[in-house]
Amino acid sequence: MAAENRRSRYAGSRRITFVDAAGDEVTLLAPRVAPRPRVNGVYEISQGDRLDLLAHTAFNDTTQWWRLADANPWHNATRLERPGTTVELPDE
Repeated sequence: MAAENRRSRYAGSRRITFVDAAGDEVTLLAPRVAPRPRVNGVYEISQGDRLDLLAHTAFNDTTQWWRLADANPWHNATRLERPGTTVELPDE
């Protein structure tokens, strides 16, 4: 198994291992409950904004867009890019 990326949303997640019907050992991630992050500010989405670009501005990493989705659980992540939507920005 490859080394785990410490910045991944799955870093430190519990694993569940079981033996399937064929006798093979299978390891899966346990269900993840995302804690509500502290809010560091808000941003109103403008025309052309994208979550990956906002993540680059907020975290200097486009792959961290999921942190914005976790900080705004009441929104469908695909709607977070609609102009006029207010997005809460989590603490670093």
